[in-house]
Amino acid sequence: MSLTEQRPSAVSAALAEDRLGVPSIVFFVISAAAPLMVVAGSVPTAYAVTGVIGVPFAFLMLGAVFTLFAVGYVTMARHVVNAGAFYAYAAQGLGRTTGVATAWVALLAYNALQLGLYGIIGSAAEPLLLDWFGASPAWWVIALVAWALTGLLGLLRVDVNGRILSVLLVSEIAIVLLFGLGDLSHAAPSGISFEGFTPGSLFVPGVGAALATVVAGFAGIESSVVFAEESKDRNRTVPIATYLGIAIIAVLYAVSAWAQTLPTGPDGIVKAASEQGTVLIFNQASAHLGSTIATVGSVLFVTSSLACMIAFHNTTARYIFALGRENVLPSVFGRTSARTAAPTAGSVLQTALGLIVISAYAIFGLDPVTKLFFTFGAFGGLGLLTLLTVTSIAVIVFFARDPRGETAWRTRVAPALAALALGVIIGLTLINFDTVLGVAPDSAIRWILPGIFVVAIAFGVAWARVLKATRPKVYANIGLGAQAVSGGTK
Repeated sequence: MSLTEQRPSAVSAALAEDRLGVPSIVFFVISAAAPLMVVAGSVPTAYAVTGVIGVPFAFLMLGAVFTLFAVGYVTMARHVVNAGAFYAYAAQGLGRTTGVATAWVALLAYNALQLGLYGIIGSAAEPLLLDWFGASPAWWVIALVAWALTGLLGLLRVDVNGRILSVLLVSEIAIVLLFGLGDLSHAAPSGISFEGFTPGSLFVPGVGAALATVVAGFAGIESSVVFAEESKDRNRTVPIATYLGIAIIAVLYAVSAWAQTLPTGPDGIVKAASEQGTVLIFNQASAHLGSTIATVGSVLFVTSSLACMIAFHNTTARYIFALGRENVLPSVFGRTSARTAAPTAGSVLQTALGLIVISAYAIFGLDPVTKLFFTFGAFGGLGLLTLLTVTSIAVIVFFARDPRGETAWRTRVAPALAALALGVIIGLTLINFDTVLGVAPDSAIRWILPGIFVVAIAFGVAWARVLKATRPKVYANIGLGAQAVSGGTK
């Protein structure tokens, strides 16, 4: 038996059980969505780039789409428990080869989303450091501090990470709500308008770019199932955490996006967002609540970036673990720490990739915000939409073979509606991908980035064929999760 086929012991291949309840998983879900980063970054960008004032309605509509997706997703979680959720669901629903191809897309998407965050934290921290000390280190120095902290936390017990995220997240949500109250109490002379919540304010020219810009704000809602193996009473914990996470994200973002239009009025928000960008919400807070509150918000903007890094680092490490446990990746990635039960090798790999990316961007002098944060974020968001769509289809096929006592709504109707809606959003995203990336319509990168996923899918299919031909036992266990350790077959 080759090195990559050696099976880790059941102990070293097991994630820690019964460590995460509903609150902890909700913290992971919403921290990955990074509320303050979305409210301060994505919302003004959506207004400025698209000129569409229906951003609040867009968040509510996407919340409904993701809720539809979650119906089939959490139903599948009761029957397939695997830290590599998308990969496992595709494998058991659409076949092992499709599962491996899906895994490669997931690895690209999650790594991009996590690594891109190193580009924003420096620009978020620099103004604070300049204000406090009169000087600031280069962005990459700040990014390396965040990189080291994220890598260290990734090696600790998952519930430790959950507690840290809980503190950061509660603070974020509190300041976002406070900012919203400040805007509400200082509405424009024209009065309070609810125009942003109407469908007509969204379905105008530019709707595709608006949806593509704000959809990344929901990244992380799917991560609840990734932690199913480590949750308490997963049949109850995972569905509650998923629906609660989606509801909180959709309502919080919609209300905050609407609140930002109140001081300017609907007719003035596009101009204000274009001129002020990501500091719009902090300028409004300074004017309405005082500079101290605005500074607190700026600090939490930095910690929001850090919390998002921690959440995505943990999720990505568990995908790598799932693939290593089943020997789709080398088996060293399928082992966990005896002391913390954390997926050590996957976490270390994530940390190594972070160092490479930060170093490359620093050496070549590339802009960390536009070329790292926005580009990697758009790329990862497109991959995530693809994963959600494939998973919805996999749910339908999986239960078509055996309903397992589940209702038609959960196994066919809701997943089909979700797949249809997500497919439309992908189409709109690709049509408007140049706007999302901030490049010219004829720029090659708007097609190169989606093309990378096509190459990844082709590579995944080829690798699955190789496994089937040369290591049939490994191929037979694809998507089985913990059962693969004991040699269970599908």
